[in-house]
Amino acid sequence: MDTDTPLYIWQAADWPHWRYDLNALAAPLAEVSHAQGVLLGRLADVGMDWRDSASLAALTDEVLHTSAIEGELLNVMSVRSSLARRLGVDIGALAPADRQVEGVVELVLNATRDSQAALTAERLFGWHAALFPTGYSGLARINVGGWRDDADGPMQVVSGALTRPRVHFQAPPAQRLPADMQRFLDWINAPAKEPALIRAGLGHLWFVTLHPFDDGNGRLARAIGELLLARADGSPQRFYSLSAQIQRERSHYYQILEATQKDGMDVTNWLLWFLAALHRAIQHAHTTLDAVLAKARFWQRFASTPFNPRQIKLLNRLLDGFDGKLTTRRWASMANCSQDTALRDINQLVAWGVLQRLEGGGRSVGYGVNG
Repeated sequence: MDTDTPLYIWQAADWPHWRYDLNALAAPLAEVSHAQGVLLGRLADVGMDWRDSASLAALTDEVLHTSAIEGELLNVMSVRSSLARRLGVDIGALAPADRQVEGVVELVLNATRDSQAALTAERLFGWHAALFPTGYSGLARINVGGWRDDADGPMQVVSGALTRPRVHFQAPPAQRLPADMQRFLDWINAPAKEPALIRAGLGHLWFVTLHPFDDGNGRLARAIGELLLARADGSPQRFYSLSAQIQRERSHYYQILEATQKDGMDVTNWLLWFLAALHRAIQHAHTTLDAVLAKARFWQRFASTPFNPRQIKLLNRLLDGFDGKLTTRRWASMANCSQDTALRDINQLVAWGVLQRLEGGGRSVGYGVNG
């Protein structure tokens, strides 16, 4: 290899002067903007309560999947409950608070609801502390709320066996971080010179390249991307989740990031991928919105039905997406009642035409929402 050739993007002589082919990006930009308009047009036709429900669903996806990309699986009900408490959305009984969940929720909400506020080093330190409230990442103590110091060697993204590791990326040396991060923050807080969606893609990539913390850099990069997308949308409410789409395309996401880090300052290919993934995220949001509207129609249809509190709670669980088969036993467990009471609740709903018995599925009878 020619030793004069930069190995990583941050070693380029013209770092960080990003280049991209705006002509090549024009069509994808137009497609994403059109998709955003179609989605917002659908949302304009629903009431505020159901807009809030759609936003809650998108934010739940964002919190769950930005963690899942890093291999951290959060409890769905804990995430929904934490978000619902903070957003003032009534989802019935709430799950107990979970410190691990609360930190990610605080990060995502601060990035999206306060997107117009300046992004500062102190704000980033607060986000980082929210992700690691104990000061540990797993069993390793990390520097929380401060830039990494490379005391244990350069920051690298590595895979493979310990004896034969494969280095996918090495970040800039720690001594450069104060200056590099100040330049990044000055850019992100300055009036935009590039299209808003391109700015979101650049902000995500730039932060990932700097990798300024001991851990959590991926989640913080995606939060910065969400902050810039919220600015682009001109709304603190989120109705689609880019992190959920990245999780669905996780392997390709890492491939394009690695290739971009070794391909000079022209980042057109990264931006093409980013815009395409964003388009798919918006398209997927229509599925979520369909479920929200189906729930709205359900409660309108049965508005005069005298449900008891247990029935309301369990029907909401079914309408929000229920894993597995709803049986009398599971009803009793979730509603904290006897199986006899659960059976009476269910039989009443079947008689009213709200639930139907499902065919097959073994010895235990299963039930689902009717139609």
